[in-house]
Amino acid sequence: MKVLAAMSGGVDSAVAAARAVDAGHDVVGVHLALSRMPGTLRTGSRGCCTIEDSMDAQRAANVLGIPYYVWDFSERFKADVVDDFIAEYSAGRTPNPCMRCNERIKFAALLEKALALGFDAVCTGHYAAVVTDAAGNRELHRASAWAKDQSYVLGVLTAEQLAHAYFPLGDTPSKQLVREEAARRGLSVAQKPDSHDICFIPDGDTKGWLAERVGVAPGDIVDRSGAVVGSHEGAHAYTVGQRRGLHLGTPAPDGRPRFALEVRPKENTVVVGPKEALATAEIAGSRYTWAGLPPADAATPFACEVQIRAHADPVPAVAVVADGELVVTPEHPLDGVAPGQTAVVYVGTRVLGQCTIDRTVSAVSVDA
Repeated sequence: MKVLAAMSGGVDSAVAAARAVDAGHDVVGVHLALSRMPGTLRTGSRGCCTIEDSMDAQRAANVLGIPYYVWDFSERFKADVVDDFIAEYSAGRTPNPCMRCNERIKFAALLEKALALGFDAVCTGHYAAVVTDAAGNRELHRASAWAKDQSYVLGVLTAEQLAHAYFPLGDTPSKQLVREEAARRGLSVAQKPDSHDICFIPDGDTKGWLAERVGVAPGDIVDRSGAVVGSHEGAHAYTVGQRRGLHLGTPAPDGRPRFALEVRPKENTVVVGPKEALATAEIAGSRYTWAGLPPADAATPFACEVQIRAHADPVPAVAVVADGELVVTPEHPLDGVAPGQTAVVYVGTRVLGQCTIDRTVSAVSVDA
């Protein structure tokens, strides 16, 4: 195949590109310049797609002997990821920018350009597997090593995108083996720390970053009965499940800690309550997609597992499409689910599909 290797500057994408070369493919490396904002120099292991990352990617491409380019996707990234992140928080939801980047940048904008230039596939360093069934349909599956599995953040991929996705690291048992392989290949990124946090907020201060862009708007913190128990400087600074930063001077009647249960941006209020009230009995979203063939009859409830965070454990559940929503009922209540998060549905190791959570149903009544 003619393969476009997306090279982030990390060890995973470098080794993935190397394996694509070893497999005999015609490989070209590309690094995506996603931000023109100041403060995008790497600090420790924060962020990704920085100036240093671009240079690391070029050094890896030179070792592999493949052509290397930097493509400027900063405008598309700002519109589809950064602005979306701000809009979601402003609406009281908790977005996942990595999901949006995979959905709208790496496997939409990048893939579109790759196909237009005659490439057959986009290769990345994600730990996941694409499996072709007996009928030729491609499916997305978990990586062999669940500890490093990244199929969750790829759950937004569609059948059309999977047809051109290539994940050479899917059957690798551990990240350490990838690092050792990188060292043997003479790649300077062999021991480079993994990136974390949000790439466009390099200092990790999400609250401060949002305050600069959304503004400060004081409002009330209320309990589940509606009684005012405190105040805040901006509802966007809170997410469901948060305990720290509430600054509630008056203890709850039962003396127990309180957590953020709901953010209501139209009212500019944050609702708090006991930890038990974070239990969620049902989640649903109208923005859902299938990763490959959809269920034969999604209108009939079917058994599955649901995962609501990249590093969360999957939970047995029943899912169904009803009234334009993908509705998922977990076997046991989920803890601290927020609208805006992504629920990825699995059947065995296969990623069946996903939805952006629009609403949740608490497992605990207000009276309780």
